[in-house]
Amino acid sequence: MQLRQRAKYLCEYCHTSEQWQYVPFTVDHIIPLSLGGNDSLENLALACFHCNRRKTHRVTIALPETSEEIPLFNLRQDNWSEHFIRSADGLLIVGVTQVGRITVTALALNRERVIGIRAANKQIGRHPPQDDPIQKN
Repeated sequence: MQLRQRAKYLCEYCHTSEQWQYVPFTVDHIIPLSLGGNDSLENLALACFHCNRRKTHRVTIALPETSEEIPLFNLRQDNWSEHFIRSADGLLIVGVTQVGRITVTALALNRERVIGIRAANKQIGRHPPQDDPIQKN
C-alpha cells in the first residue's frame, strides 16, 4: 500500500493511472536483484505490466549508433519533469534529455494502447496527471 500511495497510483514510468485498469500494476525493482538491487521500498517502483516487461533487468540501454551505454530513467535519483514533458495535447510523453529519449523508446512509453487510454481518460477529465509538465503550443 505504501508503494502505491507514494506513486500516487500511477505507473512511475508512463504515468498511467492504476485506478482505471483491469489488472493491478506490478512491482519493479529499479536496480534489479540480478544486478545487486534489494527489496527495500527505496528500490521498488509501481509499474504497469507493459513498462515492467519492457524494462526487464536493464538499467542502461546501448545507443544503436555508438554502443554507448545510456542510463534509463531512475525513479529515485531522477526527477520525471526534468527528463520528460507531455505533448501539448497531453497524449504523448516526450523525452527532453538523452535519458528521457532513451527511456521513452526502450519502454515504449507512447505505445498505441496507452495513448488510447490517455485519450479516453482525457475526455472525462482524468488525464493528464496534475503534476506532469505540458508543452506549450
